[in-house]
Amino acid sequence: MLVTFPLLVLGGIAGKNSKAEFQAPVRTSKFPREIPPLPWYRSTIPQMAMAGFLPFSAIYIELYYIFASVWGHRIYTIYSILFIVFIILLIVTAFITVSLTYFQLAAEDHEWWWRSFLCGGSTGLFIYGYCLYYYYARSDMSGFMQTSFFFGYMACICYGFFLMLGTVGFRAALLFIRHIYRSIKCE
Repeated sequence: MLVTFPLLVLGGIAGKNSKAEFQAPVRTSKFPREIPPLPWYRSTIPQMAMAGFLPFSAIYIELYYIFASVWGHRIYTIYSILFIVFIILLIVTAFITVSLTYFQLAAEDHEWWWRSFLCGGSTGLFIYGYCLYYYYARSDMSGFMQTSFFFGYMACICYGFFLMLGTVGFRAALLFIRHIYRSIKCE
């Protein structure tokens, strides 16, 4: 309470006094273009599955050691590898989201904002799926309290990963779109 409330007030004051407005990547028209029908694999859910699986595959081996350290009796000592894996996770998330956003724009689907966030953050859902696997296959936990603590804390952590990686994906897609639309030369 002594830390969060002052930070909340300072963040509110800084946000209120911020003069910078959001700059859209392109000029928008009053009437949105009609989006052509897309095949099923270009919809949001299959793209989220693909965008979440690829970054998750880069970190899933390290997740076992982290879980064994947090929820078990092992000690995690290789923090440099953890940092490298975290950087790889951020880079892979950004690249996958940018490529899916490019394919979406190439198919004349201009509604990329939320999809880029959801595709980037979907790795958090895969991490929660790994939590289910870890609990039932790898851990020795039992009982209501251990189960509720494990899944409650992991839900909060995975939600944090969803928000963090969704922001990384959205920011990467926004930078990419600003770059490609800045490069277009209209006569």
